[in-house]
Parts: sequence; structure tokens; C-alpha cells
Amino acid sequence: MAQSRPPRWLLIVLGVCLGIGTSVQVRAETPAQAKAAKTYVFVCPDRTEFVVRATPTAAWVFRPGGTLRLPAVAGSAGGAYSDGGFELRIGGEQARWLAPGGNEQDCRNDRRRAIWEKAKLDGVDFRAIGNEPPWVLEIRGMSRIILETGYGGTRIELPLPPHTEDRATRTARWNAGALRLEVVARPCRDSMSGEAFESEVIVTWQGRTLRGCGRALH
Repeated sequence: MAQSRPPRWLLIVLGVCLGIGTSVQVRAETPAQAKAAKTYVFVCPDRTEFVVRATPTAAWVFRPGGTLRLPAVAGSAGGAYSDGGFELRIGGEQARWLAPGGNEQDCRNDRRRAIWEKAKLDGVDFRAIGNEPPWVLEIRGMSRIILETGYGGTRIELPLPPHTEDRATRTARWNAGALRLEVVARPCRDSMSGEAFESEVIVTWQGRTLRGCGRALH
């Protein structure tokens, strides 16, 4: 008998691409480039928004109209990229952006959103956050589970075990021994920022229960 397709909520929780929207990937990025890369979400005065993945040799610009690769400008002090048409100059949390036929714009980085975009480009499938104490959990490559607490002061990384699912409550669970993860597919709002998420997340580790919110990134 053929197995039934997993429910849509579970595919979303697991970070499986459903063909909705575009999965952003950086092509031919070496491990050294990935380590040196910086990720930004620039918001411009005309409400243009774009994600930038900048390395010492090139900047990838992810725009609604398509993806650009802008080589670093030779001889520049750093942070300048151009393909002869589009130009990007990054300084701190600001950028100067010029598109062919357009006006030069001074854009600002949305640091909160940039953190999530960086995780996505780094290959994170699912990411969750919580407060009191602060913690971040990531599922990477559908093979590893990583928990950091206290602003990175404590870090645990374990192989991702097989999951179990409860369709009645739309809950997925992973038991990695030292760490247990439960993801419930229901709306969740961050207790500090008020940001809305698609999943409620419960982490059990070292006898503590950490509660927060998360979302799939692919």
C-alpha cells in the first residue's frame, strides 16, 4: 500500500519546500566565503527591499525582479560592488544603491530580519527563539539540531533523530536524549517583540522547559 503524503502543516514544520515562493540559495559559495559573508536586508526610501549576501569578492542581491551577482570593485577600500550597471556600496548598517535608469538611494539594514535571512542562507531549515533566558534553536540540513542559550554562552549540537507526529494536535516531536523538541503548528507571538510566527516551540533540556516560537525557512 502506498504511504499517504504527510500533511501540509508537518511539511512546513520540517522545513520542506512546497514549491510556494522561491527558495533562496547562494550558488558556488565556498566554506571560506560563507564564513566571511555578511547578510543584510536593506529597506530603501521608495519601499524597495532586497536581501544582500556580501563576501570580500562579490555580493549576491536577491530582489523581487531576480538575483544579481555584483563583483567587488577592484581597488576599493571594501564594501563596493558593481556589475557595470547596478552599484552597491555598504557602510555599516547603511547602503547606497543605484539601479540602471534609477536614482541613487540610501537604504538601511533591518537587522532583525537580516538575522533570519542569514540563517536561511546558511542552510537552516527551521529556527526558533525564546526569552527568559534567551535561546535559539536551529535544525540544519535536516540532520543536526543546535541549541544556544544565553546569547551563545552555552551551545549543544546533536544529531537530529527521527520525528514522531500527532496529527490530531498537529504536533511534531524529536527526542535527542539530552534534548527534546516539540513543535506545534499553531500561531505563536514572541513574548518580547510581539512578532508573529507559524509554530509554537517547546524545548526540554537539562531539566528546564524553554518556550518560544519558530518558523520553517525553506
